[in-house]
Amino acid sequence: MPQSRLLFFFLGLVVTFVFIRISVRLIRAKVRWWPGNFTPGGTHIHHVVFGTVFMLLGGVIGLAVPDDQHGVRVAAAALLGVGAALVLDEFALLLHLRDVYWTKDGRLSVDAVFLAIGMTGLLLLGARPLGYEEFYGEGVAVRVLIILVNLGFAIVALLKGKVWTGLIGLLVPVLPEIGAVRLARPGSPWARWRYAEGSRKLRRAYRREARIRQPLIQVKIRVQEFISGRHDEEA
Repeated sequence: MPQSRLLFFFLGLVVTFVFIRISVRLIRAKVRWWPGNFTPGGTHIHHVVFGTVFMLLGGVIGLAVPDDQHGVRVAAAALLGVGAALVLDEFALLLHLRDVYWTKDGRLSVDAVFLAIGMTGLLLLGARPLGYEEFYGEGVAVRVLIILVNLGFAIVALLKGKVWTGLIGLLVPVLPEIGAVRLARPGSPWARWRYAEGSRKLRRAYRREARIRQPLIQVKIRVQEFISGRHDEEA
């Protein structure tokens, strides 16, 4: 059943992320009894490499085995979750093409994992992308129109710099609309395109960023670093 496969993917994602963060924190603290980095021949093999292999194996096995092999498909989903956690935990490395794991840029990896966990959790709770089941009894044209409208609002929210609102909004009705109609974040593509320098909207956006968003970001960082460790090294 798809729901059980999604559950095991979720468990693989969460358990592996917790394990790998404990591992890297022990390595960083130079705990003597912990194995440390994998460095055959002096080359540091990042865990994103293992994650890529696990994702490939999990995906191919899940596609190749017959539908009646439920146990194998569940195991493949769990393996896919393990691989996804290892890859997303080094998402910042893939983006910057250099090791920024413990720098401020490395927080992006934690954001990516938290976002994946949040979206998978919402799917497990019954959320459906873009509300495609909300109008199940209507005609196809109406359902397609609703999906396109919701997708449009989500894209606007993303362009306004509201990444969490835009992506989680793909699963939660009304959230993309809220993100789309509110002020854009300073520095976002929407603000650069639509808010003139020195304009009233841009000044309001900066005030809102300082008064509301920055305190929330600091709380988020404290929660994340309690789990994942401090990202305080120089880039």
